[in-house]
Amino acid sequence: MMQFAARGALQVPPAENIEILVHLAVHNKVFGEMARITLAGWDEKACMAVASDPQTPREVLDYFISPDNLRPTLLPALLENPSVPEGELAKLAVSGQRETIQVMLKSPRVRSLSSILAVLKTNPYVKNEEGAEIDSILAPSQPASHVTEAAETVQTAEGGQPASPMEEAATGTASPQAEVEEEPTDADQHDETVSTYLNEHATEIAAEGEKSFQAIGGIVELLGPGYFPVTESTETPAPAKPAAPVAPVQSGVAAAKRPHPPGERERKNTLQKINALDVKGRIQLALKGNKEERSILVRDGTKVVALAVLEAPKLSDGEVETFASQKNVLEAVLRQIPLKRRFMKNYIVVRNLVANPRTPLDLGLSLLKNLLTQDLKNLSNNKEVSETIRKLALKMYKQKVEDAGKKG
Repeated sequence: MMQFAARGALQVPPAENIEILVHLAVHNKVFGEMARITLAGWDEKACMAVASDPQTPREVLDYFISPDNLRPTLLPALLENPSVPEGELAKLAVSGQRETIQVMLKSPRVRSLSSILAVLKTNPYVKNEEGAEIDSILAPSQPASHVTEAAETVQTAEGGQPASPMEEAATGTASPQAEVEEEPTDADQHDETVSTYLNEHATEIAAEGEKSFQAIGGIVELLGPGYFPVTESTETPAPAKPAAPVAPVQSGVAAAKRPHPPGERERKNTLQKINALDVKGRIQLALKGNKEERSILVRDGTKVVALAVLEAPKLSDGEVETFASQKNVLEAVLRQIPLKRRFMKNYIVVRNLVANPRTPLDLGLSLLKNLLTQDLKNLSNNKEVSETIRKLALKMYKQKVEDAGKKG
């Protein structure tokens, strides 16, 4: 009966079925995983009704608003539900990504809670214009025109009205009046991009201080194990002299003297260059540097530096495909990739994200529906990803095969 319930097959009302599934997902070690998979694919209308109902049990609401289980389509209803405690809203305000921030700023309930707005303003992904809007809400004594201006700026960022001058510089677009001006060079555009990024993340950069570069996964993995020769002896060979005979050396020392391929030397020189830079310097290099430098900086343990790589004007789709499959990048990098529409148009990026064991579970589950039948089958046999991903991939694969058979 418990297994039957974990599959959502009980003949009870949808709201009661969801409550049972949440209880199993949270408390049952045997069938919890199955219940979570069932909930991830549960009917959206039924979930919406539960998310917006003030009578919904607290445990169910807490489950749905948790970052690990949150569905973007349910967020507006959850934010307006008075039974969702302010503490949960504060957690979202602190950790939310761009999409969450935009939804929260539109929520009448959030806009009425000064404590939540104050927390939201500390989120590093809040843009300057959004921060200004929050200030105008928190300080009602300010002129109404300031509030209107800030609201229009936020609408601009979401694709409504014409972009602000700073956004025009960052995106390379310009108003008709600007078309008569001299066209900026690539260097000017890159400088504007750097300036915009530094301004938007000034608080986070200041908090990092003078933090040095530390690669996720370690330096040996970055350069490759072949770069560091292993010697069998600690004996140091005598300096070579033209007129003096050279004594035989052991094979290990000879390996240490062997010249490295040019690519490894270049990588070492790039790494030395990066090691000498502070946080701001590495951000500038991430935005203006070359492919080699970006491939190293995306693995920077400092989040604000690693995320800067994804804003680089010269970043190619091929690089993003590689980043999406890497296990040695910050989770924040993998979360940021789907927020850019350009990257999500690339099927390989989506496939690599889902198959990456480091991708957060909630993100992987939300992207599964985009995979082709064969990739779902491959994923169901991939032992590196979580069991939840494998089981849901198998379920979706079987469903697609069955649907194809019916059409045939």
